[in-house]
Amino acid sequence: MPLYWRVCLINGLVFVVGTAALALAPVTVSATVLVSEAVVLVLGLIGIVVLNSILLRTSLAPLDRLIRLMATVDLQRPGRRLPESRNGAVEPLVRGFNAMLERLETERGRSNAKALAAQEAERHRIARELHDEIGQGLTAVLLGLKQLSSAVPEPVRNDLLEVQETARATLDEVRGVARRLRPGVLEDLGLQAALTALATEFSSHGMHVRRVTSPGLPELGAERELVVYRVAQEALTNAARHSQARSVCLALRRQGPEVILTVDDDGVGLRGAEEGTGIRGMRERSLLIGAELTVGPGDTGTSVRLAVPVEQR
Repeated sequence: MPLYWRVCLINGLVFVVGTAALALAPVTVSATVLVSEAVVLVLGLIGIVVLNSILLRTSLAPLDRLIRLMATVDLQRPGRRLPESRNGAVEPLVRGFNAMLERLETERGRSNAKALAAQEAERHRIARELHDEIGQGLTAVLLGLKQLSSAVPEPVRNDLLEVQETARATLDEVRGVARRLRPGVLEDLGLQAALTALATEFSSHGMHVRRVTSPGLPELGAERELVVYRVAQEALTNAARHSQARSVCLALRRQGPEVILTVDDDGVGLRGAEEGTGIRGMRERSLLIGAELTVGPGDTGTSVRLAVPVEQR
């Protein structure tokens, strides 16, 4: 029954009950209302209002739950649904809302997968251009400067050597950017070697990264390993930029049917800050592979935990 007619029926039922009670009750109302008659009328009115409010509250309770869920729903934390039942005028609305959430989560997952795939392809393209074009160009500059250093006068040679060192440092930085954009070690040597290289890279920038890995880790597949690597990379980047951390523990372990990645730092923590684009990006990636990401306070700083289900063979 539509909600409009349900409300009309409830109010009509209450009025009928009130009218029948007044008609059958052995009471009368004088031309001048007496105190005892006024008490009966007030009590009857209160009873009608209370009965009407109880019936309406029972009928519209699912609508209140729907409003609360709509205010708190987050597509990055999927799976929340309203309980469905066969009673109530708003149950078709509840079922429709749950179906809408299902479609939104499915479409969001598909669009995120396409967007992240395009992002990785663009990362590979930029990394290849940095390595093949800019890297080779800087290498040619270094070779030319090396040849010139033996032919220029002594007063100019020191300046030339400084330019040569600047070009060499720029070349190293370009190669580092290319490695971060396209983790070739992940494709060539696997996830554990890539995490080791990642820990070494961040340790060389003043933050001590301790890596812990349990033996006998299963193969996760290229897509899942890439997500684990990107989450670890983003978590270490956040620890270095925002947490003011001096040491970080990067761990990869097997726990039942899941592989668990944890990144724990000793920084200042989240301090109630809202999630930025980095954490939201990690959540988007984890949803693509059915993993569960948890970001919150740790023992001393911030703790990032990614639970990746192992594919059953």
